[in-house]
Amino acid sequence: MTHPFDLSGKTALITGASRGLGFEMAKSLGKAGATVILNARSNKTLKISCEKLQALNITAIPMAFDVTDTDALEDAFTRIPQLDILVNNVGSRDRRTINDFELEDVRNLFNSNLVAPFDLARRAAKLMDQNGRIINITSIAGDIARTGDAIYTASKAGLTGLTKALAAELGPNGITVNAIAPGFFATEANKEMINDETILSFLEKRTSIGRWGQPQEIGGACVFLASSAASYITGQIITVDGGMTSHF
Repeated sequence: MTHPFDLSGKTALITGASRGLGFEMAKSLGKAGATVILNARSNKTLKISCEKLQALNITAIPMAFDVTDTDALEDAFTRIPQLDILVNNVGSRDRRTINDFELEDVRNLFNSNLVAPFDLARRAAKLMDQNGRIINITSIAGDIARTGDAIYTASKAGLTGLTKALAAELGPNGITVNAIAPGFFATEANKEMINDETILSFLEKRTSIGRWGQPQEIGGACVFLASSAASYITGQIITVDGGMTSHF
């Protein structure tokens, strides 16, 4: 019998995959048997990331393009003959108070965090069969807020809503659409905060597990949602935050 988490024969596109959570999800999908297409803007860093995966006997293909560039996106999809899984991981963060934003900055962040995932999802759906999987990477910031992060929070809340809307629209085509909402992960993007005693103390008190999440701990949720084990799950958000949003 085929293992329910076996992704052999599947092809996955993971955006923002040259490092951090995107890279770890690509690695997990590849270990489960999928051919993984890694996306980022820099071809140089993508090649290095793909070589790391290839050393693990994972079929990894670099595909550099900017997800906010419509022409580049259209060209990229002409080079993808088959797609079974899309992981919309790429995103931007801009921590400022609302009065420090120019409207153009707001539009740019929404374009990266919400408009691009929408465009990727509808393009990907056209290449998928009745077992297609779309996985959006939102954030616990889509449900809870703090000062100085309003635009990011709004964009991720929008992506949560988009996940549910796409699930409703693409369900009749046999495509499931779900999301993963990460909490505090010790990625390269957070390297300046990882050893901050104030943040460490905060996480010890605020999360059930009492620590940062390690990047590799995101992979299991991604493989599950991409697999046949999740065939009747759609429109859902799996929160991977060490219990932060449920810890009182």
